[in-house]
Amino acid sequence: MDGTERLRAEAVAAAARVLAAGGRRGSLGIVLGTGLGGLVERFDDVVCLPVGVTGWLAASTATGHAGRIACGRVGGCPVVALQGRVHAYEGFDEATITRGIELLVALGVRTLLVTNASGGLRPGMAGGELLVLDDHLDLVRRPSAAPGPAEDGGDRIGRASAEVYRRELVALALAAARQNGGRARAGVYARLLGPTYETRAEYRMLLRLGADVVGMSTTPEVLAARRFGVDVVAVSVITNVANPDAPQETDAEDVCRLAAAAADGLWGVIQALATEVAGVGPTRPMRPTTVAEDR
Repeated sequence: MDGTERLRAEAVAAAARVLAAGGRRGSLGIVLGTGLGGLVERFDDVVCLPVGVTGWLAASTATGHAGRIACGRVGGCPVVALQGRVHAYEGFDEATITRGIELLVALGVRTLLVTNASGGLRPGMAGGELLVLDDHLDLVRRPSAAPGPAEDGGDRIGRASAEVYRRELVALALAAARQNGGRARAGVYARLLGPTYETRAEYRMLLRLGADVVGMSTTPEVLAARRFGVDVVAVSVITNVANPDAPQETDAEDVCRLAAAAADGLWGVIQALATEVAGVGPTRPMRPTTVAEDR
């Protein structure tokens, strides 16, 4: 079954409102996390609309999330980006958190880049470094709250991580970031609820669990996109590095500033993905995917 057949009617109606307001369809979708919204200024022929035009997407209350939809082009590729997202700590459930993904799919997106700002957990990491996700730990998500249409068993299905973060796309993103002057590595993202930053004990716990960075978003969007058959790349911008033995104060403004400073490396990833999908168009057949039970 084509993934678009699983879209809720509300997502299709929201996409129609975006088009009626002057927005456009795209092949590449992007979710821009904290402090990264300025990347849309590098798009060609960009049009920005407030999420309110959809009549469906919730407006973010978080710092560094503009709450806009940006339609433009990168090279020869039509792109649709969400400038910001909503989070569970703002009081939204996962079905609401992932509405933006459904909107992007309804607008034709078949490849998705999800970005975020995160805290680094490993010694030797530096602010401004990029981490391309090759797996995740979601310490918030409950199976009963998983995104997806109820008739498809969306509260029960899951995916093996190999189906979520495909090796060839991870490798593509790493190479692109490095070629554009960015420092990048692959690793594991841990999602906590927030909005408070982690304690020293939590940092140590996450390291023992195998996490490389920690944040408050991303995994619901990634899983929702894969349910619709969309190829996904997820990239964290490391904005602060944890040192449990010498903790430093961090606030949302610091995170925004440091995330924006890493824009060049992330732009390289966007350009590489745009080149990958350019000329294919929003009607590209979706890749077959395998659904497995959560375990």
